[in-house]
Amino acid sequence: MSKDSPILIKTEGGVQTIALNRPEVFNSFNQSMGRAFQAALDEAAADERVRCVVITGTGKAFCAGQDLKEVTAPDAPDFTEIVEQTYNESIRRIRAMEKPVIGAVNGVAAGAGANIALACDLTIAKQSSSFIQAFSKIGLIPDSGGTWMLPRLIGMQRAAALTFFGDKLPADEAVAMGLIYHAVPDEEFETAVTKLANRLAAMPTRGIGLTKKAFNLGWQNDLSAHLTVERDLQMEASQTQDYAEGVAAFLEKRKPTFTGS
Repeated sequence: MSKDSPILIKTEGGVQTIALNRPEVFNSFNQSMGRAFQAALDEAAADERVRCVVITGTGKAFCAGQDLKEVTAPDAPDFTEIVEQTYNESIRRIRAMEKPVIGAVNGVAAGAGANIALACDLTIAKQSSSFIQAFSKIGLIPDSGGTWMLPRLIGMQRAAALTFFGDKLPADEAVAMGLIYHAVPDEEFETAVTKLANRLAAMPTRGIGLTKKAFNLGWQNDLSAHLTVERDLQMEASQTQDYAEGVAAFLEKRKPTFTGS
């Protein structure tokens, strides 16, 4: 893959890193990058060797959202096409992937970029990074799942304040309000992301994927219906090789070796 590609992919062990690679525009999306990003997600989902996915950015930013040059061009696609094809299809893939996805926020995450980071299962950020729901600055509403995810993560009042005002939210404050998982000193960021990704890649991938599926379904079920979902997914998990290995390791008083199957 060319270093000039809008998406860079690196696979080490069971971890695949997908890097947004338009640093000259702070990794803002155009349709070409959206298609390449979705292809990378599809590849990661289909590859049984990949047991954890990391989404990050190159350069100083994670992602600044939409490239406004694309939407102001004479032949610009309309917003229905951009939101559906570039962003909605990306968010659906992240949430549907039955593997853990880490959002590794290396710099500013603004607009759709912030909401892509929040769609990940665990979001870890440099302490110098920030999250900005920048949509109101140009008269738009949050997309990429922002109006769905934010109230569920931090409550309606905080979600309203972040989206109405579009103020910059430092990473440490994002952790304190429960918006993201962790913030680390900049100099420790790469080591922390690698450690987290390797830990997840060594865990029972099918069980984690089914847990993620249960979380997704939990937003739409009442308790009684969701207990049935848990029952059925637990049955599926109990038929995996990782379950058999986990039980055997427990009984033999040793550390399990999971294969993700």
